[in-house]
Parts: sequence; structure tokens; C-alpha cells
Amino acid sequence: MEIVIPQKIYGDRSGFNKLDKKLKALLGDLEVKWKISITKKQWVKISLEGEDSEVSANLIREEFGEIPYSLSNIKEGDVFIGRLIDLGKVGYGAYVDIGILKPRPKDALIPLYWLKRTFGEKPVRQMIREFGWIDYLPVQVYVNKVEKLAQEIEVYLTEKWVKKIKGWTSDRYDKLFIVGTISENIERALVETGHSRDVRRIEELGLMETMLILKRGTHAPGIIKEIGPYIKPAKIGAIKFPREEEK
Repeated sequence: MEIVIPQKIYGDRSGFNKLDKKLKALLGDLEVKWKISITKKQWVKISLEGEDSEVSANLIREEFGEIPYSLSNIKEGDVFIGRLIDLGKVGYGAYVDIGILKPRPKDALIPLYWLKRTFGEKPVRQMIREFGWIDYLPVQVYVNKVEKLAQEIEVYLTEKWVKKIKGWTSDRYDKLFIVGTISENIERALVETGHSRDVRRIEELGLMETMLILKRGTHAPGIIKEIGPYIKPAKIGAIKFPREEEK
């Protein structure tokens, strides 16, 4: 039995061990063996074997969810956690990988008209820069329109996610979005560089995606420069506010 969950493993691949520990905690008392692998587009596939595999699959679905996998499983109004992908490559919106692998891999589009209506009249590349968006960053979307023959999916960010982004970009705290390594590695890098004291909060957005909210007076570029060498090959995006003296 196989189940594909809405998490990805990539970058330094440290997510394999972390997920294995999570599965041990979740399924430890059951008669089941599991193997973790990744599909096309790096979604996590868990293969289950044993007399409790059906029960285990249900527990995994409850804990992590499941990707839609096939375009035929998508309908208007559905809500998914996806990952931003190919950011800045097109000017007519932003693509989100929501886990459609059949009949062929297909990403959903957050259209430019909706982004402008929601976040103001500016080019999509400017929004990406201001929001600190980077490929693999998780976002929650709902399906506005599906054209199954044309194999096109239009999605909007959910209201919850719009509020998050507006809050993140207005509260005056610099933030880092780090993808491609687990949060434990980021915490270790902060300790090694002496920057733990500069972080207000660490929030796991996904298995391999973490947000750092920095303390007032701590600026993202300085932290990126210091911790970057400790967390290769992770990628870092940032929400940066002007320093007081730059206003």
C-alpha cells in the first residue's frame, strides 16, 4: 500500500530521517513496516507493508493529508497545501505545485489579476521580492476553476493565507524563509553563529520549510550571510523592512 503526502524532500534530504522519526512516533505500536521515497516532483511517498498497513495509512492521512495525485480528483472549491514553483519565470501570475502527477505533472496558476486585486497594482516579480517568496515555499490555495480537457487549474490563496502574508509584510519584523533543510539544522546554525538571540520565533511551515521571525533591530541580510554557509544547499528568501535610518 502506498500513500503520497503533501510534503517534499529535497535540498540536503535531511527530511528522510525526520519523517522516519515522526512515523515511528505515529505507528510505533502497529504491525507495519514502511519505506520512504519520493515521486516525480519530490513529493513524499510512504510504502506500507504488514497486517496493520490499512490502519497505518489512515493514521498517516489524518496526520499529514494526501496529495490529489490525479487531475480527475480535482474539483472547484477544493483546498490544498501546495508549493510555489518556477517563481518569476512568467509575468502573468505565480505557479503552485499542488501534487498533480497524472495524466502528466501539472501545476496550478495563481493569476496576476487576482494577485493585483488582493495585494495591489504591482508587477508579479515585485510581489515575489516583497513577500520573500522562493520556490518550495508552502501556500494554502483553493481551486477556483478547473479545465480538465485543457488541463488547466486556476487557484487563489485562501483567506487564511492572505491574512498571513499581509501580516508578515506589515508587522515590521524582518523574516527569513528557509527551504531545503529541516528546522533542527537551522537551529544548530543559529547556535553555531551566535544568532539564536536574534530570532523572535521559529515556525515550521513544512517538513523542510521554516520561517524565522527576527527580533526588532535584527536585519535579514546579516543573518543570511552568517548562517548560509552552515545550511547548504538550502535556499533563503526574506521579508525586509527598511532600517530606521533609511526611512
